[in-house]
Amino acid sequence: MPKSRRYDVPPPVQRGRGRDRHGRGIRSSATGPYLPPLRTRIDFFDMTISTTVEYLRGLWPDELGSVSFEVAAAPSGAGPAVQRWWVSVPEQRVVFFRVPIQRLSRLHRNDEFHRRMMIESCVFRAVAELLGKDPWDIAPEGFHHF
Repeated sequence: MPKSRRYDVPPPVQRGRGRDRHGRGIRSSATGPYLPPLRTRIDFFDMTISTTVEYLRGLWPDELGSVSFEVAAAPSGAGPAVQRWWVSVPEQRVVFFRVPIQRLSRLHRNDEFHRRMMIESCVFRAVAELLGKDPWDIAPEGFHHF
């Protein structure tokens, strides 16, 4: 009588934390160990927001000391115009929406400098709205020509 073909099925592999789905371990960074990690658009946006907020907190420590600054992907509600930021004066809270600021801004030159200027201008306008001032009055010494 012919033998039945039995295949030995290996037992399932116990994968713990730190393993990918093929059991080969965690992937290394895309740039390797000798190059700095890649900087993404999200990292660039977050860093620009945080440095601009810290600059403004240095200029307005009493007014902005207790204000909460946050970053969200996009606004949740649909309206006639897409919000780029949301300000709540009673809550002392400002939320910046990353996708509308990055995607809906029309830049005449799409380079890092102009993207940074667009993000900084949104921060200045949102803080001006929070404080009830004109955006040009937020950092008047920042606009002196040399």
